[in-house]
Amino acid sequence: MSRRTILGALAALTMLVAAAPAAAITYGTPDTTGLYPNVGSIVVQRTNGTYAQFCSGTLIGPGVFLTAAHCTSYLEERDLEARTFITFSPSLEGAVLIPVTELVTYEGYNRRQSDPGDIAVVLFDAALTPEGLEPAALPTLGYLDGLDLRGATFTAVGYGSLERTNGGGQPVYGDSPLRMYAFSGFNALNKAYLRLSQNPATGNGGTCYGDSGGPNFLGDTLVAITITGDAICRATNTVYRLDTREVRDFLGQFEGVVLP
Repeated sequence: MSRRTILGALAALTMLVAAAPAAAITYGTPDTTGLYPNVGSIVVQRTNGTYAQFCSGTLIGPGVFLTAAHCTSYLEERDLEARTFITFSPSLEGAVLIPVTELVTYEGYNRRQSDPGDIAVVLFDAALTPEGLEPAALPTLGYLDGLDLRGATFTAVGYGSLERTNGGGQPVYGDSPLRMYAFSGFNALNKAYLRLSQNPATGNGGTCYGDSGGPNFLGDTLVAITITGDAICRATNTVYRLDTREVRDFLGQFEGVVLP
């Protein structure tokens, strides 16, 4: 498990008992015009009755919300399903919360493998989907393998922490209640992962704590979900491919999910 994932889990545990929710994305732009309405957040009710932002995700079918397995497995292990909600509100302030009916973690999830199977879905009552909300378009089998990705620009979307700031003490990660997006350049591709640059020195932005499970788009196609990256959220966004046979077999079992 990467350092970012470990620290993210510890931060999430802290949020559930005390801290205010962290939200946004590194070197990004608020989605004030609703460019990504099908991107949402997993929200967990704390023991004191308030709420914490936990992970990000995307609507991919009626009542089917795509996210990361390390998000859902964490909630399952701590028996938090009954306190878990999702929202598609562009701001977490006054967000409309939708109760979760089931967490489904990919049965092959194992972070010790080269292909960790770090994918899951959160199910909810499709009738509670905001009016007019359309699922994101998924890629065809082997979609990324058939492209020349040199110079390609990907868009990460989520509600996770802002970029780290220094000065006057311990470095801190900023927060904001907004859904945000940022642009990332291509670094590398292998069987399971796509690695993207989020180095601000080269004009890129990316993801941080709380963005796990959130989408990475190439054009209008949802090609990968955020899994991990470097601990200070300034170099690499490591995302899990959605165009593999294993992922398609998992997602294809859910009613209403369209696999092109």
